[in-house]
Amino acid sequence: MDIVILAVVIAVVVVGALGGLIVGSRRKKQLPPPPPTAPDITAPPAEPHVGDEAETPREEPRRTVEEVDLPDGSTPVVVEEPPTEAPAIEIPEPTAGRLVRLRARLSRSQNVLGKGLLTLLSREHLDEDTWEEIEDTLLLSDIGVQPTQELVERLRERVKVLGTRTPTELRGLLREELVALVDPSMDRAVRTENETGGPGIVMVVGVNGTGKTTTTGKLARVLVADGNTVVLGAADTFRAAAADQLETWGERVGAHTVRGPEGGDPASVAFDAVKEGKEMAANVVLIDTAGRLHTKTGLMDELGKVKRVVEKHAPLDEVLLVLDATTGQNGLVQARVFAEVVNITGIVLTKLDGTAKGGIVVAVQRELGVPVKLIGLGEGADDLAPFEPDAFVDALIGE
Repeated sequence: MDIVILAVVIAVVVVGALGGLIVGSRRKKQLPPPPPTAPDITAPPAEPHVGDEAETPREEPRRTVEEVDLPDGSTPVVVEEPPTEAPAIEIPEPTAGRLVRLRARLSRSQNVLGKGLLTLLSREHLDEDTWEEIEDTLLLSDIGVQPTQELVERLRERVKVLGTRTPTELRGLLREELVALVDPSMDRAVRTENETGGPGIVMVVGVNGTGKTTTTGKLARVLVADGNTVVLGAADTFRAAAADQLETWGERVGAHTVRGPEGGDPASVAFDAVKEGKEMAANVVLIDTAGRLHTKTGLMDELGKVKRVVEKHAPLDEVLLVLDATTGQNGLVQARVFAEVVNITGIVLTKLDGTAKGGIVVAVQRELGVPVKLIGLGEGADDLAPFEPDAFVDALIGE
């Protein structure tokens, strides 16, 4: 019995010891991780105290407020500004013979009319079909129906009567008829002499996009080249930068520009331009008006107002209508409407160096009964030329 009791006690002790070992191992596994150690933070360098890094101050003599000379305000402080260079004054190209010098540029865009007619007239047999082709060529050049019929009839009669067949004779015959159609008897001088003794007053009108402001600037160069002093009136107050553009043109040739606020009254600017032109004893006052659509009655009425206000100083000597030669027959519609508002005295045809058709010169003169006085043949500053019928026709038909 004692042996059994002893065995049981030993078994209990062994089981207890094994249980303690198991519990101890589990506790070791479930222990929480040790808290993280705080990182080493480097403290920022201490901010130096005032004077810590400075040199030892030296003793220097100091003045009191009473000893310092202060400005009393009687002598103004002068601030010197850098000198501004005045723009260089250009010397425009002489106008005499300018169209002759530009003939090559004009002839390149007009071969369809002149050389096309010479080719047709040089055929061996001038039958009805050929004369119809000649008529179509003239119509396609925007010469107009009535002038075309007149020219064809005269050509048919002279070719039949004279029996002209050689290229040289045909060219001479065609030249004579075209010159007669352009009408060299018209007075094409730009009038710049006022009956009152003051400056000549020239107003430039036209629709948007015809190059009116540029033409006004180029016309100033033409007038200066002929020995005139010019005042420019920037009465186009509605188009952005129109006044700046005109003023730049004026500065190049030494012409004074009168301008007003953007969106201001154009008539007021035109009035002031004529007034200053008189005070400066200028030879010519050029007034650039706003490019207004000919279909807007109100704007056209305003153009009439500008004309009436200017005439309070003196009557207008010249009203030039600027037309884009590439618009063809549409330009004639514009011309009719402007002629109803102001008394057009001359035509300026621009862009004749491109796809323009030379016959528009004849058509617009017939429509208004006024001469083409100037033509634009390029983008250059001196590419505006006085219109010369003989030189123009020579450019059309070539050498």
